Amino acid sequence: MKKIIYIGADSAGYALKGEVINHLVELGYTVKDMGCDSVASCHYPEFAARVCECVQGDLEGSYGILICGTGIGMSMSANKHRGIRAALCSDTYSARMTRCHNDANVLCMGARVIGSCLAMDIVDSFLGAEYEGGRHAIRVGMIMGFENK
Repeated sequence: MKKIIYIGADSAGYALKGEVINHLVELGYTVKDMGCDSVASCHYPEFAARVCECVQGDLEGSYGILICGTGIGMSMSANKHRGIRAALCSDTYSARMTRCHNDANVLCMGARVIGSCLAMDIVDSFLGAEYEGGRHAIRVGMIMGFENK
């Protein structure tokens, strides 16, 4: 069974969000659109919070995808949420490795940085990779330990 994907974007990422949703639905994923709903100016932290709260609350281990102009603001906002390991990716190698080594649960992308075809490849690389655990679990534990300080 494929995991639920929660997706959010600000106005700069709105169009790419729609393309990613269509791509994910074609692949058989259940996608929950957490906004925004137009190209009208809005505040990306609001949508990062919506997605992260859903990922935090999903006991089945869902993933989030966040899209803004550069992906930077979404990434910074998402990583403020307990239990979230968000990675800004602009290439397929980083997308795959952040799942394999960092157990990332939120993918961030910049709509003004990457094109549509690359975005789909990044999404596929992220969702197609599995966390390896092992020596990486120690490092992920260290990262998550910072939340308790």
